[in-house]
Amino acid sequence: MKISREVKTAILVLSGIALFIYLFSYLKGEDIFTTTETYYTEFDYNALSSSSPITIKGNKIGKIEDIKYDFDSGKTRVAFSVNPKLKFSKNSKVRLYQDGLMGGNALAIVDANDGVLAQPGDFIVSEIKKGLMSTLESDLPNVTAGLDSTLRSADTLVNSLNALVVDESDSGLKSTISELNTTLKSFKSLSFSIQSVVKKNDEKIASILDNFDKTSKDLSELAAELKGAGLSTTITDLNKTLVSMQSLLASIDNGEGTIGKLLKDDKLYKNLEGASKEMELLLLDIKLHPARYRRILSKKEIPYQAPTEDQKN
Repeated sequence: MKISREVKTAILVLSGIALFIYLFSYLKGEDIFTTTETYYTEFDYNALSSSSPITIKGNKIGKIEDIKYDFDSGKTRVAFSVNPKLKFSKNSKVRLYQDGLMGGNALAIVDANDGVLAQPGDFIVSEIKKGLMSTLESDLPNVTAGLDSTLRSADTLVNSLNALVVDESDSGLKSTISELNTTLKSFKSLSFSIQSVVKKNDEKIASILDNFDKTSKDLSELAAELKGAGLSTTITDLNKTLVSMQSLLASIDNGEGTIGKLLKDDKLYKNLEGASKEMELLLLDIKLHPARYRRILSKKEIPYQAPTEDQKN
């Protein structure tokens, strides 16, 4: 059977149209040979377009089928289709979120996982997740207010620093820096002087250090000799002697022993004092009447006469 040229031309045109439709759908990420299931949701305002993707856990599984305004409810009704292999709960939520930094939006199915599967044509509750730009837009008044306060504070600080630098009084910053510079110069001059003194007396300083080293060695040797001589034993014996002396003094203070009784017994003291006086009188009588004691063996007795006050003196 011979095919006419017109039929060939028609087949070629229809094939081109079909290929164009297929390529256009492929570029949009759609597969015309795959069936889909349609569900519905709604929002208070429209932030979607027909190219907005439908995702679950970040994976694209559907597309927007239709967006229209519902005059009865005053809301935007959205019809979207997903791959029939996807099974999710009827109580899931369709979340509107920002897909890109510059404001592209998409829909994400947040599965409830409660076992109540959604059927094609069901209505799914929606929710909105604020993006970065929306958050910044809502917080922009607070941010600008804080930035304005910060700029005012910075301006006040700069003005204060400027006034401090320009201040020519004795307490001004320039005067303080000048005094500090003078002090640093004085320290520098002093350091040079000290360095010169050290250079001039280098040998003396070295000699002093050598002497100090020798002295420290001698002290170390002396300490070793004292340790070898039993200094600790001597100190221990001295400590024992002091303890014994302390015990002796305590016994004397308590009136014990001869010395203690002599110091504490008033009667013994008075007897010793009387005996001393009588001994003094006896010696005085011997001095005044020696003849009496030369004839002590004679039969003639010479009576005792007490010395007068003049003789005592």
